[in-house]
Amino acid sequence: MRASFVVSEVLNGLRRNLTMTIAMILTTAVSLALLGEGLVVVRMIDNTQELYQDKLEVSVYLVEDISANDKACTGDPCKALQSDLDSDPAVESVAFENRDQAFERFKRLFESQPELLKLARPEALPASFHVKLKDPDRTEVITQAYNNRPGIDSIVDQSTFLTRFFSLFNTLRDITFLFALLAAIATLLLISNTVQVSAFTRRTEVGIMRLVGATRWYTQLPFLLEAVVAGVIGAILGIVIIAFVNTYFLANALSGLTSTGIIAAVGLLDALLVAPWLLLTAILISASTGYVTLRAYVRT
Repeated sequence: MRASFVVSEVLNGLRRNLTMTIAMILTTAVSLALLGEGLVVVRMIDNTQELYQDKLEVSVYLVEDISANDKACTGDPCKALQSDLDSDPAVESVAFENRDQAFERFKRLFESQPELLKLARPEALPASFHVKLKDPDRTEVITQAYNNRPGIDSIVDQSTFLTRFFSLFNTLRDITFLFALLAAIATLLLISNTVQVSAFTRRTEVGIMRLVGATRWYTQLPFLLEAVVAGVIGAILGIVIIAFVNTYFLANALSGLTSTGIIAAVGLLDALLVAPWLLLTAILISASTGYVTLRAYVRT
């Protein structure tokens, strides 16, 4: 098989059906960009979970009287609570944080939101114990043992908050994948139509080639490669879209959360990591769709 002939036929086919080729490239780019962003969200969720894996704590918030009057935790019931937590076999470490320290930490976390800082006051934040467990999955041992102790206002398990926090990202991921699926269906239909139209417009020359002994594979390969080339161009465009969105949109939109370590950062590296998978997906989808279309609808 002459490579020059196949290349020229592919280029001619793409040029003859230029509008459909452009439409196929754009729909492929959109569907793969959505798929890629979904993968980026999955990566961000995994990285954020690793970020919190060794930092999960149970926060034991103290009553107003202790928060206002016992800033060093030297009197009862604060001192007794700290002693019991230190000696608890389920506890790895305990750190006391008074009201002033809690306010300083609040200012560090939300330094990028000055409007919120203007409204905050130290009196609104209680003193607390930050309890790190030897087994982070067994937070109930603290809740059951200390929930009704004098001096304790409430006990908050960070893992409960993180579960709700990650569920928001999971919902965003699922919505992105849903739109990617819808765009992928449109892409499949457009690839199929493009291959059929391309084969129909060249039916005469393909028929002559078959009469002089050309194999079915030889005559159908240019149509198949047209779909693959358009798919690869669409994938490259989709990767560019992901890189732009991650670098100039998500990175800025999430800068307040990433700079304080609340969530893992996203950027150009994430686009580069998903790029090979998007290229492979584009090749497989365009090639398989083109092949099935030629076998099912085109008799050449």
